[in-house]
Amino acid sequence: MNTENAKSQMRKGMLEYCILLLLHKGPAYASDIIQQLKEAQLIVVEGTLYPLLTRMKNDRLLKYEWQESTQGPPRKYYALTLDGEEFLRHLDSAWNELTNTVNILHNGSEVVISKE
Repeated sequence: MNTENAKSQMRKGMLEYCILLLLHKGPAYASDIIQQLKEAQLIVVEGTLYPLLTRMKNDRLLKYEWQESTQGPPRKYYALTLDGEEFLRHLDSAWNELTNTVNILHNGSEVVISKE
């Protein structure tokens, strides 16, 4: 059995959602996004992140602006657009439904998740 492949597919499926969650807190530089994902034990490499950020920008979920850096050239900071905020709300709802379903199957009882 290849559990590593299954785990990798699960992580890939959650990556976009996790990026939106991070950027919901505020704009971030790509290296900061990678660092925060690593700290959350979701390991991502630049070769995976940059194409995803570009696609999300093309889908109008993200925007970016260049900001001057004290440590070199200007940096591109990503932030959620209004479409991105709305998309995140839909993903939050889908995530809550999915985790509830998994908890029902795993524990045999429904878990009610309250959203403040």
